[in-house]
Amino acid sequence: MIYRLHKEGVYYLVYSVLAFVACGILFYFFMSIATGLLLGISLFFLVLFIIFFRNPPRAHGTKETDLILAPADGKVVVIEKTTEQEYLNAEAIQISVFMSPLNVHSNKSPIMGEVEYVKYHPGEYLVAWHPKSSELNERNTVVIRRKHHRILLRQIAGKVARKIVCYTAPGARLSRGEEFGFIKFGSRVDIFLPVDSEILVEIGQTVKGGVTEIARFVS
Repeated sequence: MIYRLHKEGVYYLVYSVLAFVACGILFYFFMSIATGLLLGISLFFLVLFIIFFRNPPRAHGTKETDLILAPADGKVVVIEKTTEQEYLNAEAIQISVFMSPLNVHSNKSPIMGEVEYVKYHPGEYLVAWHPKSSELNERNTVVIRRKHHRILLRQIAGKVARKIVCYTAPGARLSRGEEFGFIKFGSRVDIFLPVDSEILVEIGQTVKGGVTEIARFVS
């Protein structure tokens, strides 16, 4: 597998490498417990950032246009019928994917379509699995339309994650599996689907963004 690092990690990786080198120099000259501890800590964060900002290439081979792919890596923690009140103003099926700090944090478009709506909301930083996190936390909403179907994606920052990045805007065309955003350091992505969608995953299942088939539109 080709190992790639995400562009959002450049800042963190540069400074973690510099910190590791500086701590290595201190340990070389002083050989003390304190400098050894600093070296170990700097190595820990360097490895953590390399793992966190990995960005492996993803591809989904099927040409079935009604399939909906997972928007993020992680564990499915919610599958329920609800009312989406920000944009759809209608009943929808909500699927929530929780991302731990060790998951790939690149967010992928579940379908091919046109971006109809994007809005960023500042907010609190409750833990990402908190029931109110989708309403109160820092979050970003993206709506994608494909023919007569619409899906709504909500990037939600968690207790540790405090930076949501979105690369798309209204009017843009997204391919299925194309990256549309990134969330740093643990978070959650909610996807709201038409109520008649066929759900292909279950709670507790681990999914991969841009790869795992989570649902299917019913024409």
